[in-house]
Amino acid sequence: MTLLVNLFSHAPSRRLAFFVVLAALLMAFDLSSVGQYLSTLLNLDVAPDTASVLAAFAISAVITADVVFVSKLPMKVQVPIYWAQLLALFLGFFYSFDLSFPFIIERLPILLYKGLFYTLFVSFASIIFASILAFAGALMRLSNSGPAYAISTFYVSFFRGTPLLLQVYLIYLGLPQLGITLDAIPSGILALSLSYGAYMTEIFRAGIQAVPREQSEAAAALGLQPWQTMWKVVLPQAIRIIIPPTGNNFISMLKDSSLVSAMGIMELMYLARTLGRSEFKHFEMLISAALIYWAVSFVFEMIQARLEKRFATSQKRVG
Repeated sequence: MTLLVNLFSHAPSRRLAFFVVLAALLMAFDLSSVGQYLSTLLNLDVAPDTASVLAAFAISAVITADVVFVSKLPMKVQVPIYWAQLLALFLGFFYSFDLSFPFIIERLPILLYKGLFYTLFVSFASIIFASILAFAGALMRLSNSGPAYAISTFYVSFFRGTPLLLQVYLIYLGLPQLGITLDAIPSGILALSLSYGAYMTEIFRAGIQAVPREQSEAAAALGLQPWQTMWKVVLPQAIRIIIPPTGNNFISMLKDSSLVSAMGIMELMYLARTLGRSEFKHFEMLISAALIYWAVSFVFEMIQARLEKRFATSQKRVG
């Protein structure tokens, strides 16, 4: 065992092990077409099975050499290079589907100007109402009132314990049974707000409880009212804890907003399915929608990172 540990403690041994494991994994795939292409380039006459093995070893060698070379660069340089390589592989995977790019280019403005608009509108409106619900739910959860605590815990338990799609149907189809009829967009916003408000209630509660009780006691000693203590003392400190998970919830909401397409809202996923169905080009529209979701999520991830950094800097200055 000690010999094995010593063996893999050396860089050449680790590289060789990486190469062998990767080649073994690639052999599980049919790479005969790639192997035949390499055989033609090298002017070799090999059987299809042998060609597949040749391709596995060749790809493993290229990847291993790439990892060895890039790992010698600074960390800040490595990450963009690996991102670019993975993105190229990702796009190459999609390109292998034989997509109709003219069809994508023709329909892309509809997805962006109409589908993305409704997706962002529903998501922004929902996160605002969800934050209000979460703040109210957190205060009720932390209160000494029995009814308030019971309502808050019941709300959180139900909406965290049932699927979002079921909640969408309950609101859109169930409320009319009570004489309450809402259009598709308000129903979608209500469903997302209630669902994410339940999850964010625990986030707000944890953020508020993370502020030391002495802070509230000191504010009360200075004559501040409870609402002033919460607004001026507790929340400014709790917000740095609340922001990161709230940002993650908003990014998740962007994707979960696709579920409100069941109500007929012409958001991104609804239009992607409709446009793809019209000419039986489902992959073109679904992949386009996936890339749009990814791009928008990436933008908000960058915004979230900047907000976290800003709040962390502010906290250090205060400290």
